[in-house]
Amino acid sequence: MIKKNYNIEGMHCGACSTGIEMFLSNTEGVKSAKVSYESKKAEVEYDESRLKDGDIIKTIEEAGFKASPVA
Repeated sequence: MIKKNYNIEGMHCGACSTGIEMFLSNTEGVKSAKVSYESKKAEVEYDESRLKDGDIIKTIEEAGFKASPVA
């Protein structure tokens, strides 16, 4: 398992962060996802043998938001 942080753009409210969390949590290979509307960041723990960084970003983008890894 690996834990990574991502910057998220496009959230307008707490419901946005909750929706992204649900979307990520339902992704096979994701163990946990915490999204903060206040900090505009997500912390995602996932199985790196099943998912790559790009897969997490693509999942967030499919939910309608822009994401990038925290440097």
